[in-house]
Amino acid sequence: MKIVICLGSSCYNRGNQYVLEAIKKYLNEHNLKDKVDFRGQLCSGNCAQGPVLHINGKTYKEIDENVAIRLLDNLFAANKN
Repeated sequence: MKIVICLGSSCYNRGNQYVLEAIKKYLNEHNLKDKVDFRGQLCSGNCAQGPVLHINGKTYKEIDENVAIRLLDNLFAANKN
């Protein structure tokens, strides 16, 4: 699984600094750090719709920590089946 979080100034100021910490905590608590390629990028070009998160090539816009955790829960639950 590949997760790319936008860390450009617009997304970061709109809340991706909190999403970043929530995802890092989630991956640690679920022992998934070695199974997920998690990285940041400077700008994804969707500034007006940020915060932005990309998971396996799909773009999620206007997310917050709760949305990010729900996405991860759903994706990892789907991968178990």
